[in-house]
Amino acid sequence: MTERRLVLVTGAAKRLGRAIALELAAHGWDIAVHYRRSGAQAHECVQALRALGARAESFGADLSDEAQCEALLPQVVQRMGPVTAVVNNASLFEHDDVASLRYETLARHWRSNAAPAIVLARALHAHRTQPGVAAGDACVVNLLDEKLFNPNPDHLSYTLSKAALHAATPLLARALAPVLRVCGVAPGLTLDAPQIDPQRLEALKARGPLAHGVEPRDVAHAVRFVLENPAITGSTLLIDAGSHLVPRTRDFAFTPSEDAP
Repeated sequence: MTERRLVLVTGAAKRLGRAIALELAAHGWDIAVHYRRSGAQAHECVQALRALGARAESFGADLSDEAQCEALLPQVVQRMGPVTAVVNNASLFEHDDVASLRYETLARHWRSNAAPAIVLARALHAHRTQPGVAAGDACVVNLLDEKLFNPNPDHLSYTLSKAALHAATPLLARALAPVLRVCGVAPGLTLDAPQIDPQRLEALKARGPLAHGVEPRDVAHAVRFVLENPAITGSTLLIDAGSHLVPRTRDFAFTPSEDAP
């Protein structure tokens, strides 16, 4: 029987974070489910993970608050024991562009999308180097975005914050080696959103280079692959069904499905 390891997945109560948590639970991982406001959904996720045989607990924290972010990993360790990995999935995604960008919007995205991932990686490194914590492969996975490899000016503050996290990934990999591996996974269009209903989502996916899009299980499998492959660090897997190969002038949300690549 595979020895279970413990992973903290931020933003795991719903959507892509939940899919990642379920994939890992089904393959021998115990899960610390982080949430910000989605307490009820976090509870439901915990129950689903336990049904798969995993130990699972939920942890509420506003990661844009430095003190709450600093306290999160120690809380997980106190309640659940040694942590092997962190998946930085939680993300703020608000629209702005060059004309509408404001300092406050930019700072809010950086405080939510870039700084917490660095703080949690640092915290995991400190935890893994404490006396009494068993040595072994430990890893941080940063969820990035396909649009970093096919840029357009929509969601400018969000994009810049993810670009900062992309740049931080190899820097952290060097700074925190050999104790931690640090990698990125960059999904393409995967789930619907307020500006993309399910029908339009499928139309956009169907017009991509592979004539199909990305499913949550594809991203979740990539995260598990990175976590479980001890030879990967400092690099990013692009999981986008090839959409980065065709330039776009606007984000998916503003691309008519009949004109999408």
